[in-house]
Amino acid sequence: MTRLRKLMLDELQRRNYSQNTVRSYIHAVEDFAKYFNRPPDQLGPDHIREYQVYLFRERKLSAGTIEGYSAALRFLFVKTLRRPYLSDHIPFPKQHRRLPTVLSQEEVQRLIESSKNLMHRAMLMTLYATGVRRAELCRLKVADIDSDRMLVHVQQGKGGRDRDLPLSPKLLETLREYWRWIKPKTYLFPGMVKNWRADVPITEKMVWAAVAAAAERAGITKRVSPHTLRHSFATHLLEAGSDLRTIQVLLGHAKLADTTVYLHLSRRHLQAVASPLESIQLSNPDQVSRSRKRIKK
Repeated sequence: MTRLRKLMLDELQRRNYSQNTVRSYIHAVEDFAKYFNRPPDQLGPDHIREYQVYLFRERKLSAGTIEGYSAALRFLFVKTLRRPYLSDHIPFPKQHRRLPTVLSQEEVQRLIESSKNLMHRAMLMTLYATGVRRAELCRLKVADIDSDRMLVHVQQGKGGRDRDLPLSPKLLETLREYWRWIKPKTYLFPGMVKNWRADVPITEKMVWAAVAAAAERAGITKRVSPHTLRHSFATHLLEAGSDLRTIQVLLGHAKLADTTVYLHLSRRHLQAVASPLESIQLSNPDQVSRSRKRIKK
């Protein structure tokens, strides 16, 4: 381990960053150094500018991904190398905010019914019934399913925060049937080692594959991912009358602003707003001319 890598790891640990963040920051800095084939502490503003352009033009990465790389470089130069003046030379790219895809409840039903097997069905039902992130789903343990209190315990979610979620009776029934079949020991959804079932967490890639395969069999043309079920969970709760603060807690959002996006997706809230067109008087459309000839001046 190089001196700089150890120094950066120490600074990350001092701030109690999550393991996912530590891995992504170290990977980004390694990629930065590899691009120039030089130690990162020997690089400066011109190199940072060239690297960010390279990520956009040649790697064609999304603005969100490049934002993660930029955050890693800021941490390296500002926090680890103590060069605060370089923060202005590492801009975060502007992101075009798109509304997330949401499935109707009928589409969610079709998706779950199209699961390949009982394990995939249990995974999809858990995603939709709790709104957990795919990484949180992978790390769920058998002991996290609290049937006595009808809760699902999420340990060390995003930002290292724990939270409890309500356990749906319908989900519990499916999980019990699934447990009798697979008999998982530690992790609720165990993964594979050398093509054999093992007591390790399932990979996020396998969760993606399960959702994508079910969507294809269900004939859903929307772009569906595990996160789509999280968005659908939150939107359907809002349409059913749940308040934003409750949904924020269930999703594990640090800021309420992150939850307000679902106001733009809720049909109940959109339909509650009357268009200003409704307040003006217009003649009946059947009395309007159908002629398409140009009007002479």
